[in-house]
Amino acid sequence: MVYKVKVEASFSSAHNLRGYKGKCEELHGHNWRVEAVAGKTKLDRIGFVLDFKYMKKVLGDTLEKLDHKYLNELPYFKKVNPTSENIAKYIYDRLKRGIPGLISVTVWENPASCAIYEE
Repeated sequence: MVYKVKVEASFSSAHNLRGYKGKCEELHGHNWRVEAVAGKTKLDRIGFVLDFKYMKKVLGDTLEKLDHKYLNELPYFKKVNPTSENIAKYIYDRLKRGIPGLISVTVWENPASCAIYEE
């Protein structure tokens, strides 16, 4: 059995997809919604997987670096195409340093489409 907790936050940014044939090849923006899930098989001494307040802070600090940015100009995305999948991995890699038991990161680019990264 695994206990899981999830927090959500959002950021706004612009990007364009290199090598894509269609509208997304052009500069456009999204109001991204991000979900981070952490889990453990045993709760801590007070009954938490992890404090929501702590998770929200770590997630917020990470998303602050993406908020109101043109993602293609960030060093990481100069080499990696800023697809939803790659944005999810980017966020996951930064969160795993600060969120013990991180399971997955989901990045929603609109209410009906998301990408999930987990290890």
